[in-house]
Amino acid sequence: MTSTLTAEVLVEGCASGEVLFLEEALSFWGGFDPQLGEIIDVHHPQAGKKVKGQILVIPASRGSAGTPACIAETLRNGTGPAAFILATADVNICVGVSVANRLYDLNIPVVKINKEDLLRYSNLKLIHIHDNGLIEMG
Repeated sequence: MTSTLTAEVLVEGCASGEVLFLEEALSFWGGFDPQLGEIIDVHHPQAGKKVKGQILVIPASRGSAGTPACIAETLRNGTGPAAFILATADVNICVGVSVANRLYDLNIPVVKINKEDLLRYSNLKLIHIHDNGLIEMG
């Protein structure tokens, strides 16, 4: 059975993929390796997970203005996620995706949903995000 949810579009795009749900915010500057596309923060609950091609469901990023460069680099390397679903509008993630879009012609969506709905994604396997922010789950 398929269910849908409409998210706020922060960066337009469409994507399909498996869900990687992050329980906590992630620092992309120091807690993530853009060459490998891997979470390297040993204190993060999902340490060791790779994000390549995943729909990354994350509360927000944590950290500095180095995050956009790290995100743009992982997208350029082909090791980045297929999309971001956020609980908080995150300027650093949006800027990183927008830079990759402009410089490398790589377009992935970034959408925002409320924190309560974010938990719905913790056990999902596959979702599709449309340009208009419609998310199909199931």
